[in-house]
Amino acid sequence: MAFPEGFLWGGAVSAGQWEGGWDLGGRGMTMTDVTTGGTVSEPRYVTYIDKDGNHGKMWNGERLPEGAHYAVLPEYHYPNHEAVDGYHHYKEDIALLGEMGFKQFRMSICWSRLFPTGLEIEPNVEGLNFYKDMFKTMREYGIEPLVTIWHFDTPLYLVEHCGGWENRETIDHYVRYATTCFREFKGLVHHWLTFNEINNTIMFLPFTGQTTDEDYQHAYQHLHHKLVASAKAVQIGHAIDGDNMIGCMISGMPWYPSTCDPADILLSQHRMEEGVWYSGDVQCLGEYPSYATRLWKAHNIKLDITQNDLVDLAMGTVDFYSFSYYMSNVVTTHTAKDTVRGNFTAGVRNNYLKYSDWGWGYDPIGLQWMLEWAAARYDLPIMVVENGLGAFDTVEDDGSIHDTYRIDYHRPHIEAMSRAIENGVDLWGYTTWGCIDLVSAGTGEIRKRYGFVYVDMDDEGNGTMARSRKDSFYWYKRVIETNGEELG
Repeated sequence: MAFPEGFLWGGAVSAGQWEGGWDLGGRGMTMTDVTTGGTVSEPRYVTYIDKDGNHGKMWNGERLPEGAHYAVLPEYHYPNHEAVDGYHHYKEDIALLGEMGFKQFRMSICWSRLFPTGLEIEPNVEGLNFYKDMFKTMREYGIEPLVTIWHFDTPLYLVEHCGGWENRETIDHYVRYATTCFREFKGLVHHWLTFNEINNTIMFLPFTGQTTDEDYQHAYQHLHHKLVASAKAVQIGHAIDGDNMIGCMISGMPWYPSTCDPADILLSQHRMEEGVWYSGDVQCLGEYPSYATRLWKAHNIKLDITQNDLVDLAMGTVDFYSFSYYMSNVVTTHTAKDTVRGNFTAGVRNNYLKYSDWGWGYDPIGLQWMLEWAAARYDLPIMVVENGLGAFDTVEDDGSIHDTYRIDYHRPHIEAMSRAIENGVDLWGYTTWGCIDLVSAGTGEIRKRYGFVYVDMDDEGNGTMARSRKDSFYWYKRVIETNGEELG
C-alpha cells in the first residue's frame, strides 16, 4: 500500500449532526432545528406556522408560504436538537478518536453558536470558548483539526428575514463570521474548508423537483454569492495566518454514461460539469469555466456579477481540493426502467455494483476515478474528507458490534486511494464520514449508522448516549498504526 509518511488518517462529523445543544450556550437556530426526522421512504420536512396560526410542513428547499414563519412544533420530533450530544460528550469522543490514533478530525463550527442571528457584530463568547476548548482537547491527543466553516447551518434568522444566500449582504455576514474564526482560533487550527459540498446547490435541484428557470436562477445566484464569500474568506485567512491551508469541499459523484452511445457520453460529461466541476473550477482556478455559458443559457440565467466579484474569485483560490465520496451514478439519453434513488440523486441502476439499503451504490473504483481526474484537472493537493457506509448495526448480548460490512466497505476504498497515490495523486488525508454515529442529513435517522463508535440513541430520541467501540474501531486503529499497510 502506498501512503506517504504523515498521511492524515481520521474521521469527520458536522456540528448539526453530532453536536446537539441546539438551545444551549447562547446558540441561535438553524434550518435543522425546524427539520423533522424521516426515513428512506418518508422525507424530512421543515415545519412552520402560517399567517393564520395553523401548523404546516413542507419539503426542505421549498419557499416559506407568505406570512408564515419557521417554528418548532410539539407534534414532531427534531433529531438534530440533541443529535448525539457531542456538546456534552466531546471530550469523551475526542479521547476515543485519540485511542484510534487519529491524525486529523474534521468537524464544523456552528455559525449560529458564534453569531446567533448572523447579524451580530461581536461573537458569542460562550460559543468561542466551547470551540477553543474542543481544539485544545484535540491538540492534547495530537489530532489536527480540519474545520469546516459552513456546513449547511446558515443562521435561521438570516434565511427567514434576510433572504439567506440569495441576498448579497449574506456575503458580508459570512465574512465577518469567518474572520472571527481565523482570528479567535489562530494557532489552534491550520486546516480549513470554507463551505461543505458547495456544489449541492445545483447538483440536487432535479431531485427536489425544482427545475423551472426561476429555480435555477435563484440557485445559481445563491451559489455565486457563496463562491465569492469563499474567495474572500481564503484571502482573509491567509492574511491572518500564513500557516493556514484553506480548501474547497465538493460533493464528488462520478456520473457514468449508461451506454457507449455518444449521446450518453456527452450527457455524462455535461452532468459532471454542472454537478461537480463547475464549483471546483471557480474555487481552484479562480474564474468561471467556458462551459458556464452553456449552463446559464440553458436556463436563461442572468447572474448579478460585479467586477469586484471577479477580482475576488481570481485572488481567493484555494490551497487544496477536498471532496466527499460515497457512490457513483449513471445517466442515459435512453428510456430506462430500472432506476435507483439515493443521496439526493436518481439515476439508472449500475448492474456492476451492489447497493445499500438506502440505494447507494458501492463503487471504490469511482473514488480512484475522482481522485485521478481532480488531480489532473487542478494539480493541487487533495483530501478525501467524507467516505462511509450508512448501515444497520446490531448490539449483541455482550455489547459487541460485529460490523464487518463497514470494514468491507472501507477496505476497497482505501485500496483505491493507494492506487491513485501510486498513479501520482498528491493525497494528503482521509477522514471517514460519521466516525462517531450521528444523525443522517438525508433521512434524519440515527439507525443509519456510519461510525466506528456506537452511540446508544434511537430515531425517537431514546437512549443513554453511551459510547461503545465496534469491531471497525479496532480495525481502523490498526490501519492507522500501520499507515494503511494492514487492512485485515
